Amino acid sequence: MLNILIIGNGQCGNRILDAINREAFGTKGRFAKYLSQQKYKSNVQTIAINTAVNDLKEMKFTKAKDRIHTPHLHGVGANRNVGKHVFEDNKTLIMKNIHDRGDFDVAFVITSASGGTGSSFTPMLIRELKEKCDYPIYALVVLPFREEGTLYLQNAAFCLKDLRESGADGIILADNQFLKQMGGNVESAYNGINDMIAKRLLFLLDALDSEMMMVTDLGDFKTVMSGGAGLATIGFYEAEAEMPIKSVIKNALSPEGMLFSTDAYQEASRSMIILKGDRKYMSIDEVSSEVEQLSSCVGQVFKGIIVRNDELPQVLTVLTLESAMELENLYAIAVEAINYERQKKERVDSMKEVDRAFSQINGMDPSY
Repeated sequence: MLNILIIGNGQCGNRILDAINREAFGTKGRFAKYLSQQKYKSNVQTIAINTAVNDLKEMKFTKAKDRIHTPHLHGVGANRNVGKHVFEDNKTLIMKNIHDRGDFDVAFVITSASGGTGSSFTPMLIRELKEKCDYPIYALVVLPFREEGTLYLQNAAFCLKDLRESGADGIILADNQFLKQMGGNVESAYNGINDMIAKRLLFLLDALDSEMMMVTDLGDFKTVMSGGAGLATIGFYEAEAEMPIKSVIKNALSPEGMLFSTDAYQEASRSMIILKGDRKYMSIDEVSSEVEQLSSCVGQVFKGIIVRNDELPQVLTVLTLESAMELENLYAIAVEAINYERQKKERVDSMKEVDRAFSQINGMDPSY
């Protein structure tokens, strides 16, 4: 049995963590998290960290003992510099809470790249963990809408840079651009992407701790994640009716199946494909054909098959990326945002007209 740590940093990370706990413990009333057994074989420990106490309070499926409030008003206001100072002030508290949970085989730290608390805490937390722990640590990072605003874009750019330098064993990318294709209102769209990420991550954890016809394990996952440029994403597809397994695999590898827009056959470096379902759907010829097509483009592809009687096939794909055009596009927009904010600040600093207006009443008092 694997021992797994999942940490949610900031509002986005907390909400995804809560979706994971809802999926893991079930939704049978508000006491499910206390009374239910986890659905998954692994020992999964979860911790939510936030400067905003209200964000922690709104979590419905995460136990109170698993929530750490690092006080700073009601958040850090999307200011990563403030967030870094708050982390330093609360580092001992955070690290003690993690240390008290015991040792782990692997850890995942979930955050948005664009906010304040999560994007500033996560690189520093991973650096601390890498110095003190010997298990692999992966960051799962959610990218912002491209039109969300200049502060969020520059936060995303610097957060990813800091994560690359933190010693993280890999960065798994998810992208809020998916909200556009999900439709509905804003709340349901955000809940939808949180559920997508939760389902994929828990599928992965379940697979790494399951008996398989063809085996993929934590060692294979580490090998996949060590390939490419240190960036990865996850794809998923669940069959509709009796869809052939080759179509399920193709959909899981398509841009629409990914958490981050990429061309699996052009940009991936290594891959893991995990298939789950009734054995009657698992045509070895179709599986082999699709795996061979992918491996001819990316090289190494690990594959695993989990037999679950009377279940329609599901396919999860993990891809490490050799290149990422969508990320390059994000950084081009982020550079524009950084320059815009800098120029605006310079204009304000150079303006003397406002100071001259105020100087007209120097030495005077109001008369009532």
